[in-house]
Amino acid sequence: MASHGDGGSSLVCVTGGSGFVGSWLVRLLLDRGYTVHATVKNLEDESETKHLQALDGADSRLRLFQMDLLEPDSVRPAVESARGVFHVVSPVILHPTQDPENELVELALKGTLSVLRAAKECGVGRVVMVSSQTAMVPNPAWPADKVVDEDSWVDIE
Repeated sequence: MASHGDGGSSLVCVTGGSGFVGSWLVRLLLDRGYTVHATVKNLEDESETKHLQALDGADSRLRLFQMDLLEPDSVRPAVESARGVFHVVSPVILHPTQDPENELVELALKGTLSVLRAAKECGVGRVVMVSSQTAMVPNPAWPADKVVDEDSWVDIE
C-alpha cells in the first residue's frame, strides 16, 4: 500500500466497512485517494450503506459488497484485485448470551479464516487485522487498581 498519504489508484478492501471503525477507515482511505471495496452485511439496509455512499469520493472510488462471515464465497469478490485488505469486521451481539464461544469466537474465527484464504488465493500483498475489545476485557478477577493496557489480555482459560 502506498505511503505518505497518497493512495493514487491503489485498490484496498475494508471488511466491516459500515461499522464505526470501518467507516472511519473507509473515509480516511478515500480522502487519501484510494479506491475502496467495503463489505457490509446487507446491501439493502440503508443504515449500513447511506453514510458510506455520502463520503467524498464514494461515487467514483467506493464499491460496496455484501459479505456473510459464514459464507467464504462471499468474501472473494470484495478482495479480488485488492492490493491490501483491512479486516475490521467482528461479530457483535447486543443480547446476553449463554454461548459466547459459538456466537462470537467461532464466528470471528471462521470469518477471519475466510478473509485470509481469499486474500491468499487472490494474491493480496498485505492484510491488516483489527482486533476486538474482547481480546483485552479483563476477567472479573482483574485488580480494580490495575490499568488496562497492551499487556491486559483475557485469560483464555
